[in-house]
Amino acid sequence: MPYTARPLSAEPSRDQIDQLAEPTVLEFGTPWCGHCQAAQPLIEQAFKGHPNLVHIKVEDGKGRPLGRSFAVKLWPTLVFLRGGQEVARLVRPPSSQAIEAAMSNMAG
Repeated sequence: MPYTARPLSAEPSRDQIDQLAEPTVLEFGTPWCGHCQAAQPLIEQAFKGHPNLVHIKVEDGKGRPLGRSFAVKLWPTLVFLRGGQEVARLVRPPSSQAIEAAMSNMAG
């Protein structure tokens, strides 16, 4: 599942995320967030080099359990998972190269 432009319609549970076997990038943000909007081209570009990574985009906000379980404080936050476990995190990624480096470390 390559880059996903829209958030999931239903937020997955933490148990579902913890059970993921494949390398996954979990993205927290909102459609109206300026930082999130600015990061989208960077995230999309990074995924071009990693089309086999799973991308799960979650709309976050006050009281959303998945974001709270990952202690998300700023958007966008990218959580890189291997076997359902966090191996890296980028908050407000500065470049597609930073995202790609985290992806490469996670996948390899």
